[in-house]
Amino acid sequence: MNGVRENLVDAPTLLAGIEDPDLRLFDCRFSLADPEAGRRAYAEGHPPGAYYADLDTHLSSPIGPTNGRHPLPDPARLAAWLGDCGVSPRTRVVVYDDVGGGFAARLWWLLRWIGHDRVALLDGGLQAWIAAGGALTGEDPRHEPGELTARPDDTRWITTEALAAELSAGRPTLIDARAPERFRGDQEPIDPVAGHIPGAINLPLTDNLDADGRFLCAERLHKRFTRAIGPAPPSSVVHSCGSGVNACHNLLAMEIAGLHGSRLYAGSWSEWIRSPERPVATGSDEGDLGIGTTTGRL
Repeated sequence: MNGVRENLVDAPTLLAGIEDPDLRLFDCRFSLADPEAGRRAYAEGHPPGAYYADLDTHLSSPIGPTNGRHPLPDPARLAAWLGDCGVSPRTRVVVYDDVGGGFAARLWWLLRWIGHDRVALLDGGLQAWIAAGGALTGEDPRHEPGELTARPDDTRWITTEALAAELSAGRPTLIDARAPERFRGDQEPIDPVAGHIPGAINLPLTDNLDADGRFLCAERLHKRFTRAIGPAPPSSVVHSCGSGVNACHNLLAMEIAGLHGSRLYAGSWSEWIRSPERPVATGSDEGDLGIGTTTGRL
């Protein structure tokens, strides 16, 4: 179908099929600085039929004493909520936000994790929808509930303990999606410790997008990631960020590029630094091997 790349859909195509009874939209707008901002923006206007997916409420579990800022949600609870929104195995799901997919990619990944692969991200986000002539409404969607059973594939992600063991063995290629200044440790506006996991490569998620906030073509994304990982197979790649949200953007970019099988470090930096025994690195520029000053304690 024109306008559809695997895992992506463009705004004109979505607009043409917006009345499809098997389509469900999810608005993933969110702000870490103001957690209620996305919900307020949704109430002010969203594409017809879209449900609001709150990062803290729907797409994460409560924070515990040892995990990061956005632990993975309970898969059964996630599937039950999606079912309440009318999602069933035959449903096509489209997710979007207004920041190039930085938050929406989380729901894209979660759906695939629990076994629902019929999901795509709206390329260009809400801005592309509006530019294509899409309407906005403040009305709540109404659909008959669906039944969705979670069948989580836990080979798609890795725990902190497993990552530490693999790093010690020199196996995974770890890619960090955060901005370069956070990766280097020049500044850290969110987490209590600055820096990155030793050995990580910095590939900021923003560089997956063009000037209009749409994903680069598959060929350019392929070059970007293969230049970074070299001969390592895609299945050896693990994606990290601050809390396991933005990392999904790089994972999606690799899928678009045809580099399949990479994994998510769900806890990411905010979980890694929970233990003072885990090493922290600072320094290094985007694109090198993440080798800077390393300390054994935080």
